[in-house]
Amino acid sequence: MNVKMELTYKSPKGTETTFISEEMLAGKALVLAEDIEKTGRMKDVTFIDSKEHTWNLKELKELMKGIQTEPHHIKLYFDGGYNLETRNSGLGCVIYYEQSGKSYRLRKNAQVQELESNNEAEYAALHLGLQELEFLGVEHQSVEVIGDSKVVINQLTDEWPVLEEELSRWADRIEEKMGEINITPEYNAVSRKENNEADRLASQALKGVEVSSTIEIT
Repeated sequence: MNVKMELTYKSPKGTETTFISEEMLAGKALVLAEDIEKTGRMKDVTFIDSKEHTWNLKELKELMKGIQTEPHHIKLYFDGGYNLETRNSGLGCVIYYEQSGKSYRLRKNAQVQELESNNEAEYAALHLGLQELEFLGVEHQSVEVIGDSKVVINQLTDEWPVLEEELSRWADRIEEKMGEINITPEYNAVSRKENNEADRLASQALKGVEVSSTIEIT
């Protein structure tokens, strides 16, 4: 999770001023705030995330303690495929995360029939990944969202317009789900080679091979 610090500083002679920091990882912000607090010149500090949620120092400490026992440092890979002949779609997602000092990899795929294009399948694959994050109990987190679909990523970052009505509905679904679980996406477009795990899961789904697994990474 990334936050900004709004900090009120008081000099030895009583002069006060307020500083607002750049956005940074919440853990780093806590370290800096606690270090400044030791000087005895910090009158007040508020931490603000990208959705304008706010915490004081004590509240953010408690939140960060809880996050360590919940999934964090999350990377979500997604990919979708569409077969014109069968009109079936294959969805695949891979989620890497840390929890309680351990690292995990979750893999999930699904075959669906109600979609009409490859771009729809890409959106649906991302939505599948978000559902898995919800099942994991992820909330108030920054999540790196990684895929090889330039259409999906550029539309969700407002780099490209969403002209197709169905894709617009999918974009709305994605943003609604992210809002429900209070996550902040950090989009990263990669090559298909760099997205090979999610791509393989989508291909397996098209062949009727179902995958659903979570393993610890040592």
